Amino acid sequence: MRPRSERADPIATLGHVRRLAANLAEGLSGPGAAAAAQRLRRILGVRSVGLSDPNANLTWSGDSDDAAAAVLHRALRTERNVTEGPLTAAPLTLDGAVAGALLVDGPIPGRALKEVVLLVEYLLEHGRLQESAERAARSELRALRAEISPHFVYNALTVIASLMRSDPERSRELILDFADYARYSLARHGEYTTVADEFQAIETYLVLQRAVIGDRLRVQIRVTPDVLAVPLPYLVLQPLVENAIRHGIETRERGGAIHVHGEARGGDCLITVEDDGVGMDPAHAAAILAGRSTGSVGLSNVDRRLRTSYGAWYGLVVETERDAGTRVLVRVPLSQPGVVAS
Repeated sequence: MRPRSERADPIATLGHVRRLAANLAEGLSGPGAAAAAQRLRRILGVRSVGLSDPNANLTWSGDSDDAAAAVLHRALRTERNVTEGPLTAAPLTLDGAVAGALLVDGPIPGRALKEVVLLVEYLLEHGRLQESAERAARSELRALRAEISPHFVYNALTVIASLMRSDPERSRELILDFADYARYSLARHGEYTTVADEFQAIETYLVLQRAVIGDRLRVQIRVTPDVLAVPLPYLVLQPLVENAIRHGIETRERGGAIHVHGEARGGDCLITVEDDGVGMDPAHAAAILAGRSTGSVGLSNVDRRLRTSYGAWYGLVVETERDAGTRVLVRVPLSQPGVVAS
Protein backbone atom coordinates (compact mmCIF):
# COMPACT_ATOMS: atom_id res chain seq x y z
CA MET A 1 0.00 0.00 0.00
CA ARG A 2 1.36 3.39 -1.01
CA PRO A 3 1.72 5.66 2.07
CA ARG A 4 0.23 9.12 2.13
CA SER A 5 2.95 11.65 1.37
CA GLU A 6 3.69 14.11 4.16
CA ARG A 7 5.77 16.43 1.99
CA ALA A 8 2.85 18.90 1.99
CA ASP A 9 2.65 18.84 5.78
CA PRO A 10 5.72 20.73 7.06
CA ILE A 11 4.91 20.14 10.73
CA ALA A 12 4.76 16.38 10.28
CA THR A 13 7.92 16.47 8.17
CA LEU A 14 9.83 18.43 10.82
CA GLY A 15 8.72 15.92 13.43
CA HIS A 16 10.05 13.04 11.35
CA VAL A 17 13.35 14.86 10.70
CA ARG A 18 13.81 15.52 14.42
CA ARG A 19 13.26 11.85 15.22
CA LEU A 20 15.51 10.73 12.38
CA ALA A 21 18.51 12.10 14.28
CA ALA A 22 17.82 9.67 17.14
CA ASN A 23 17.04 6.80 14.75
CA LEU A 24 20.37 7.21 12.94
CA ALA A 25 22.47 7.91 16.04
CA GLU A 26 23.99 4.41 15.89
CA GLY A 27 24.42 4.28 12.13
CA LEU A 28 22.80 2.58 9.15
CA SER A 29 22.84 -0.88 10.69
CA GLY A 30 21.96 0.24 14.22
CA PRO A 31 18.74 -0.56 16.09
CA GLY A 32 17.04 2.60 14.79
CA ALA A 33 17.63 1.90 11.07
CA ALA A 34 14.18 0.35 10.49
CA ALA A 35 12.43 3.32 12.11
CA ALA A 36 14.60 5.71 10.06
CA ALA A 37 13.63 3.93 6.81
CA GLN A 38 9.96 4.12 7.77
CA ARG A 39 10.19 7.85 8.50
CA LEU A 40 11.91 8.53 5.17
CA ARG A 41 9.21 6.52 3.41
CA ARG A 42 6.50 8.63 5.07
CA ILE A 43 8.27 11.87 4.16
CA LEU A 44 8.81 10.90 0.51
CA GLY A 45 5.46 9.19 -0.01
CA VAL A 46 6.99 6.27 -1.92
CA ARG A 47 6.27 2.53 -1.87
CA SER A 48 9.46 1.50 -0.06
CA VAL A 49 12.69 2.91 1.33
CA GLY A 50 15.80 0.96 2.24
CA LEU A 51 18.92 1.91 4.15
CA SER A 52 22.12 -0.06 3.66
CA ASP A 53 25.49 -0.09 5.34
CA PRO A 54 28.65 -0.34 3.14
CA ASN A 55 28.42 -4.14 3.24
CA ALA A 56 25.00 -4.09 1.56
CA ASN A 57 23.14 -5.11 4.72
CA LEU A 58 19.76 -3.64 3.82
CA THR A 59 16.95 -2.54 6.14
CA TRP A 60 13.61 -2.10 4.35
CA SER A 61 10.43 -0.22 5.09
CA GLY A 62 7.70 -1.37 2.71
CA ASP A 63 7.58 -4.17 0.14
CA SER A 64 10.92 -5.53 -1.01
CA ASP A 65 11.83 -5.83 -4.69
CA ASP A 66 13.78 -8.69 -6.25
CA ALA A 67 15.90 -6.23 -8.24
CA ALA A 68 16.84 -4.17 -5.16
CA ALA A 69 19.99 -6.12 -4.28
CA ALA A 70 21.48 -5.74 -7.76
CA VAL A 71 20.74 -2.00 -7.90
CA LEU A 72 22.17 -1.52 -4.42
CA HIS A 73 25.41 -3.40 -5.19
CA ARG A 74 25.94 -1.36 -8.37
CA ALA A 75 25.50 1.91 -6.47
CA LEU A 76 27.93 0.86 -3.74
CA ARG A 77 30.46 -0.42 -6.28
CA THR A 78 30.34 2.56 -8.68
CA GLU A 79 29.71 5.18 -5.97
CA ARG A 80 27.06 6.69 -8.24
CA ASN A 81 23.30 6.89 -8.29
CA VAL A 82 21.76 3.87 -10.05
CA THR A 83 18.18 3.78 -11.35
CA GLU A 84 16.44 0.68 -12.71
CA GLY A 85 12.70 0.93 -13.25
CA PRO A 86 11.10 2.41 -10.13
CA LEU A 87 14.21 1.70 -8.03
CA THR A 88 16.90 4.27 -7.31
CA ALA A 89 19.94 3.65 -5.13
CA ALA A 90 22.07 6.60 -4.01
CA PRO A 91 25.39 6.21 -2.18
CA LEU A 92 25.80 7.91 1.20
CA THR A 93 29.24 9.42 1.75
CA LEU A 94 31.04 10.33 4.98
CA ASP A 95 34.58 11.73 5.08
CA GLY A 96 35.04 11.03 1.39
CA ALA A 97 34.17 7.31 1.64
CA VAL A 98 30.95 5.44 0.89
CA ALA A 99 29.26 4.67 4.21
CA GLY A 100 26.15 3.02 2.78
CA ALA A 101 23.26 3.76 0.46
CA LEU A 102 19.68 4.98 0.33
CA LEU A 103 17.30 2.87 -1.78
CA VAL A 104 13.98 4.32 -2.95
CA ASP A 105 11.21 2.35 -4.65
CA GLY A 106 8.89 4.82 -6.30
CA PRO A 107 8.98 8.04 -8.32
CA ILE A 108 11.03 10.80 -6.72
CA PRO A 109 12.34 14.02 -8.28
CA GLY A 110 16.11 14.18 -8.58
CA ARG A 111 16.34 17.29 -6.42
CA ALA A 112 14.28 15.67 -3.65
CA LEU A 113 16.54 12.61 -3.72
CA LYS A 114 19.62 14.82 -3.46
CA GLU A 115 18.20 16.72 -0.48
CA VAL A 116 17.25 13.52 1.34
CA VAL A 117 20.73 12.06 0.73
CA LEU A 118 22.30 15.23 2.14
CA LEU A 119 19.96 15.10 5.15
CA VAL A 120 20.80 11.47 5.93
CA GLU A 121 24.54 12.14 5.51
CA TYR A 122 24.30 15.12 7.85
CA LEU A 123 22.45 13.11 10.50
CA LEU A 124 24.94 10.25 10.24
CA GLU A 125 27.81 12.71 10.70
CA HIS A 126 25.99 14.30 13.65
CA GLY A 127 25.61 10.88 15.27
CA ARG A 128 29.27 10.12 14.69
CA LEU A 129 30.36 13.42 16.22
CA GLN A 130 28.05 12.92 19.20
CA GLU A 131 29.48 9.47 19.82
CA SER A 132 32.99 10.90 19.50
CA ALA A 133 32.17 13.60 22.06
CA GLU A 134 30.74 10.99 24.45
CA ARG A 135 33.84 8.81 24.06
CA ALA A 136 36.02 11.84 24.76
CA ALA A 137 33.98 12.63 27.88
CA ARG A 138 34.36 9.04 29.12
CA SER A 139 38.09 9.21 28.42
CA GLU A 140 38.33 12.49 30.33
CA LEU A 141 36.51 10.94 33.28
CA ARG A 142 39.04 8.10 33.36
CA ALA A 143 41.86 10.65 33.20
CA LEU A 144 40.27 12.63 36.03
CA ARG A 145 40.05 9.54 38.22
CA ALA A 146 43.75 8.94 37.59
CA GLU A 147 44.49 12.57 38.47
CA ILE A 148 42.70 12.55 41.83
CA SER A 149 45.38 13.29 44.37
CA PRO A 150 47.66 10.31 45.10
CA HIS A 151 49.19 12.26 47.99
CA PHE A 152 45.74 12.57 49.63
CA VAL A 153 45.29 8.78 49.38
CA TYR A 154 48.73 8.24 50.92
CA ASN A 155 48.13 10.76 53.71
CA ALA A 156 44.69 9.35 54.52
CA LEU A 157 46.02 5.81 54.77
CA THR A 158 48.92 7.02 56.91
CA VAL A 159 46.53 8.69 59.35
CA ILE A 160 44.34 5.59 59.49
CA ALA A 161 47.39 3.41 60.20
CA SER A 162 48.58 5.75 62.96
CA LEU A 163 45.21 5.46 64.74
CA MET A 164 45.03 1.68 64.72
CA ARG A 165 46.62 1.41 68.17
CA SER A 166 45.78 4.75 69.77
CA ASP A 167 42.14 4.94 68.63
CA PRO A 168 41.07 1.68 66.94
CA GLU A 169 37.39 2.66 66.78
CA ARG A 170 38.20 5.90 64.97
CA SER A 171 40.56 4.01 62.68
CA ARG A 172 37.78 1.56 61.83
CA GLU A 173 35.37 4.40 61.00
CA LEU A 174 37.92 6.04 58.72
CA ILE A 175 38.63 2.74 56.96
CA LEU A 176 34.93 2.47 56.15
CA ASP A 177 34.91 6.09 54.96
CA PHE A 178 37.96 5.42 52.81
CA ALA A 179 36.25 2.36 51.29
CA ASP A 180 33.23 4.51 50.41
CA TYR A 181 35.52 7.17 48.92
CA ALA A 182 37.38 4.61 46.78
CA ARG A 183 34.16 2.91 45.68
CA TYR A 184 32.63 6.14 44.46
CA SER A 185 35.71 7.83 43.03
CA LEU A 186 37.48 4.94 41.38
CA ALA A 187 34.92 2.23 40.62
CA ARG A 188 33.16 2.05 37.28
CA HIS A 189 29.78 3.76 37.11
CA GLY A 190 27.25 4.86 34.56
CA GLU A 191 27.59 8.31 33.07
CA TYR A 192 25.43 10.25 35.53
CA THR A 193 24.75 10.34 39.24
CA THR A 194 22.59 12.67 41.36
CA VAL A 195 23.30 15.79 43.38
CA ALA A 196 22.48 13.77 46.50
CA ASP A 197 25.12 11.15 45.71
CA GLU A 198 27.74 13.78 44.81
CA PHE A 199 27.13 15.63 48.09
CA GLN A 200 27.35 12.39 50.05
CA ALA A 201 30.63 11.58 48.29
CA ILE A 202 32.19 14.94 49.13
CA GLU A 203 31.03 14.65 52.74
CA THR A 204 32.95 11.36 52.96
CA TYR A 205 35.94 12.95 51.24
CA LEU A 206 35.90 15.88 53.66
CA VAL A 207 35.75 13.56 56.69
CA LEU A 208 38.98 11.98 55.45
CA GLN A 209 40.54 15.37 54.70
CA ARG A 210 39.73 16.61 58.19
CA ALA A 211 41.42 13.50 59.59
CA VAL A 212 44.53 14.50 57.62
CA ILE A 213 44.49 18.29 58.10
CA GLY A 214 42.77 18.49 61.46
CA ASP A 215 40.98 21.52 62.82
CA ARG A 216 42.67 23.78 60.27
CA LEU A 217 39.90 22.70 57.86
CA ARG A 218 36.42 24.03 58.60
CA VAL A 219 33.50 22.85 56.50
CA GLN A 220 29.92 23.90 55.86
CA ILE A 221 27.69 21.87 53.51
CA ARG A 222 24.13 22.85 52.69
CA VAL A 223 21.86 21.59 49.92
CA THR A 224 18.14 22.22 49.47
CA PRO A 225 15.89 19.14 49.05
CA ASP A 226 14.50 20.28 45.67
CA VAL A 227 17.81 19.62 43.89
CA LEU A 228 18.80 16.29 45.47
CA ALA A 229 17.45 14.23 42.55
CA VAL A 230 18.99 16.42 39.82
CA PRO A 231 21.25 14.30 37.56
CA LEU A 232 24.81 15.41 36.83
CA PRO A 233 27.98 13.71 35.59
CA TYR A 234 30.08 11.71 38.04
CA LEU A 235 32.94 13.44 39.85
CA VAL A 236 31.87 17.02 39.27
CA LEU A 237 32.10 18.28 42.86
CA GLN A 238 34.99 16.34 44.37
CA PRO A 239 37.66 17.84 42.07
CA LEU A 240 36.37 21.32 42.93
CA VAL A 241 36.51 20.60 46.67
CA GLU A 242 39.97 19.05 46.31
CA ASN A 243 41.20 22.17 44.49
CA ALA A 244 39.81 24.38 47.23
CA ILE A 245 41.73 22.40 49.86
CA ARG A 246 45.00 21.88 47.98
CA HIS A 247 45.36 25.35 46.50
CA GLY A 248 43.32 27.47 48.88
CA ILE A 249 43.51 26.00 52.39
CA GLU A 250 46.21 23.37 52.83
CA THR A 251 49.18 25.69 52.27
CA ARG A 252 48.02 28.21 54.89
CA GLU A 253 49.22 27.65 58.45
CA ARG A 254 45.92 28.82 59.90
CA GLY A 255 43.90 26.76 57.40
CA GLY A 256 40.53 28.01 56.30
CA ALA A 257 36.89 27.27 55.56
CA ILE A 258 35.11 25.60 52.67
CA HIS A 259 31.42 26.13 51.93
CA VAL A 260 29.52 23.88 49.52
CA HIS A 261 25.96 24.91 48.76
CA GLY A 262 23.33 23.63 46.31
CA GLU A 263 20.00 25.21 45.43
CA ALA A 264 17.46 25.66 42.64
CA ARG A 265 17.50 28.99 40.84
CA GLY A 266 14.95 29.42 38.09
CA GLY A 267 15.14 26.34 35.90
CA ASP A 268 18.71 25.55 36.96
CA CYS A 269 20.53 23.86 39.80
CA LEU A 270 23.33 26.08 41.08
CA ILE A 271 26.09 24.60 43.24
CA THR A 272 28.88 26.70 44.72
CA VAL A 273 32.19 25.55 46.15
CA GLU A 274 33.81 28.44 47.98
CA ASP A 275 36.96 28.80 50.09
CA ASP A 276 38.51 31.73 51.96
CA GLY A 277 42.03 30.71 51.00
CA VAL A 278 44.83 32.32 49.03
CA GLY A 279 42.92 32.82 45.77
CA MET A 280 44.68 33.44 42.46
CA ASP A 281 45.04 35.86 39.58
CA PRO A 282 41.76 35.85 37.59
CA ALA A 283 43.69 35.56 34.32
CA HIS A 284 45.42 32.43 35.61
CA ALA A 285 42.05 30.98 36.65
CA ALA A 286 40.68 31.65 33.15
CA ALA A 287 43.70 29.92 31.60
CA ILE A 288 43.20 26.86 33.84
CA LEU A 289 39.51 26.70 32.99
CA ALA A 290 40.32 26.87 29.28
CA GLY A 291 42.91 24.10 29.63
CA ARG A 292 45.82 26.42 28.77
CA SER A 293 47.48 26.10 32.18
CA THR A 294 48.05 23.39 34.76
CA GLY A 295 47.89 23.60 38.53
CA SER A 296 44.32 22.43 39.06
CA VAL A 297 42.77 19.00 39.51
CA GLY A 298 40.45 18.58 36.55
CA LEU A 299 38.87 22.05 36.44
CA SER A 300 38.79 22.24 32.64
CA ASN A 301 37.88 18.54 32.51
CA VAL A 302 34.78 19.10 34.65
CA ASP A 303 33.80 22.20 32.65
CA ARG A 304 34.08 20.38 29.29
CA ARG A 305 32.05 17.41 30.52
CA LEU A 306 29.29 19.68 31.79
CA ARG A 307 29.13 21.66 28.53
CA THR A 308 29.15 18.44 26.49
CA SER A 309 26.24 17.11 28.54
CA TYR A 310 24.10 20.25 28.79
CA GLY A 311 25.27 22.88 26.30
CA ALA A 312 27.34 26.07 26.29
CA TRP A 313 25.11 27.93 28.78
CA TYR A 314 26.07 25.47 31.50
CA GLY A 315 29.40 24.55 33.10
CA LEU A 316 31.71 26.31 35.55
CA VAL A 317 32.28 29.94 36.47
CA VAL A 318 35.34 30.79 38.59
CA GLU A 319 35.41 33.95 40.72
CA THR A 320 38.71 34.67 42.44
CA GLU A 321 41.29 37.28 43.43
CA ARG A 322 44.67 37.01 45.10
CA ASP A 323 44.29 36.74 48.89
CA ALA A 324 40.50 36.83 48.52
CA GLY A 325 39.58 33.17 48.18
CA THR A 326 37.91 31.38 45.28
CA ARG A 327 34.33 30.58 44.42
CA VAL A 328 33.44 28.06 41.72
CA LEU A 329 29.85 27.99 40.47
CA VAL A 330 28.41 24.87 38.85
CA ARG A 331 25.29 25.40 36.76
CA VAL A 332 23.25 22.48 35.41
CA PRO A 333 19.57 22.27 34.36
CA LEU A 334 17.07 20.89 36.84
CA SER A 335 16.04 18.42 34.15
CA GLN A 336 17.35 17.49 30.72
CA PRO A 337 15.81 15.05 28.21
CA GLY A 338 17.97 11.96 27.83
CA VAL A 339 20.02 12.64 30.98
CA VAL A 340 19.18 10.05 33.63
CA ALA A 341 21.15 9.17 36.75
CA SER A 342 22.23 5.53 36.91
